[in-house]
Amino acid sequence: MADEEEAEEREEGDEDLEGEEEEGSAKPESKKNLLIVIAVVLLLVVGGIAAAYFTGLMQPVIEMILGQHAPETSQQATKTPQKAVFFPLEELIVNLNTGGRKSTFLKIRVSLELTNQEDIPRIQSVMPRVMDSFQVYLRELRIEDLKGSAGMYRLREELLARVNAAAAPAKVRDVLFKEMLVQ
Repeated sequence: MADEEEAEEREEGDEDLEGEEEEGSAKPESKKNLLIVIAVVLLLVVGGIAAAYFTGLMQPVIEMILGQHAPETSQQATKTPQKAVFFPLEELIVNLNTGGRKSTFLKIRVSLELTNQEDIPRIQSVMPRVMDSFQVYLRELRIEDLKGSAGMYRLREELLARVNAAAAPAKVRDVLFKEMLVQ
């Protein structure tokens, strides 16, 4: 009987050891899972902060920490309202670069938005140079270059750069399309 009791105690002891082994193996797994969760959360936080920094959302916080104060642009805009000054250009008709196919023409009318009224005489004095640079650029365009809003945006930016180069030191703010026809 003593042998039977000893055998039962051993079996119970073995069961206890098995339970302890299961608990012991569960602890490293739970620690591993906890570390993975912490790493993912930390990665998300760092990624969010980096995204906020690169999009400019962190700029007010950075300025506050460094003690810098951003000038209030809304108050400055109300103090000095800028009046728009527009200068219409002559109508331009150019043939586009079609690569030897049937001729295609571009008819365009634009206005220039100037920074102040005093720049009009300067623009008028360099108008032949402005028209020449527009003609040279427009003749090299293809129909594909003018398609979509992206094409219009590129055209506006290129014309603006050319007119500012020709009219310097006068400053042209924008090139506005009044009419554009491709035929």
